[in-house]
Order: sequence, then structure tokens, then C-alpha cells
Amino acid sequence: MTKDPSPGSAFSRRSFLKGASAAAVGGAALTARDVAGQDGPTTLSPGAHALVLSVNGTKRELQVETRTTLLDALRDRLDLTGAKKGCDRGACGGCTVFVDGLPVNSCLMLAVDADGSEITTVEGIGKDGKDHPLVENFAHCDAMQCGFCTPGMVMSSLRCLQQDATPSRETIQRAISGNICRCGTYGRICEAVERTAAQQKGGGK
Repeated sequence: MTKDPSPGSAFSRRSFLKGASAAAVGGAALTARDVAGQDGPTTLSPGAHALVLSVNGTKRELQVETRTTLLDALRDRLDLTGAKKGCDRGACGGCTVFVDGLPVNSCLMLAVDADGSEITTVEGIGKDGKDHPLVENFAHCDAMQCGFCTPGMVMSSLRCLQQDATPSRETIQRAISGNICRCGTYGRICEAVERTAAQQKGGGK
């Protein structure tokens, strides 16, 4: 077995191992920085952070903790209670809002991740103080009972109409498949979407 040189020598196995470990750590850190670059993910510390959300066309500034979901920020901080907190795990669709034009389950998105984004909630889809035709047709077709799922259903249905002006019943069913209506009014919801599509083509009643 090879023994360490005497304690007074300039080099020892212990110093060699310490130096090798330091070099390895330093090299790993440098590689991580090189890979991440300037565009790497931002790390936020615990506590409140300032962010700006453009909600229904209006810029809103607020302070939220990093753990705050977009749903909680909308409901608790901005008093926009249209999006509903049902399952709080992205299963029921009651919290559906648009983020930069795309439907998302706001209970699964952190508010800080929406910083600078365009948010549209069910409160913001009408124009000139009038309800959106889709909302009116939900009422006309009695497409709601308890109404808890309605805001999310409306948002998913609206996205369906934006993608397909004349959706088939199958297309509508697929579009709202991520939304749960515990009252079971799926048939009337589809009728409301179909009626809206017909009106947009100029053939509605």
C-alpha cells in the first residue's frame, strides 16, 4: 500500500483529492451556466413578487406569493370570480380562462408564470356592456342548472367556435370534454353552441 508523503511535504494524497473535488465542482457549475445561458429559467425566492397581468384588456398590477395560482389571483386579488374553483387539480374545467388566446386550467398555472400575458375571463368576453351571444344562448337553451360549471363551459365552447365556425356535434363534445357538468346538461350545452354558430352565419332565430 502506498503511504501519504510526510505531513510537511508540498503534496499529499489528501491535498490531491481536495483539489480534484474542487475542480470537478467548479467544472460542473461552469457547464450548468454555459447550458443555461442568459435565457435560462428564472428562479424566484419565496415571498411576494410584483407582476402585471393584462386582464380583459386592462393592465392590473399586483403582488402575489410564488405559490399563488392564477385562479386564486383572479378570484382573491382581482375580484374576478367567474372562473370557479371546483377540483383545484385541473380535472373539472370550471376554472378555464384564456391565456394569450389559449384555454388553460387556471388552477394549475402559477400567477407569476402569467406575468405579462393577456388573460381573458368569462367576465370579459362580452362587448359594449352586453353579454356574449354564447352566454345568451346558454340561458335560452337552459344549458345550466346549478351554474357552477357554466363559466368554464362557456370559455371552452367559445374556443370551439373560434376554431370552427360550424362545429359538428362531435366537435363540440370533444371541445368540452375537459369540462364536467355534474347536473348533466351536456345536450343543452351543445344546443347552445349550435345555436350560436347558426346565428353567426346569419341563420339563427
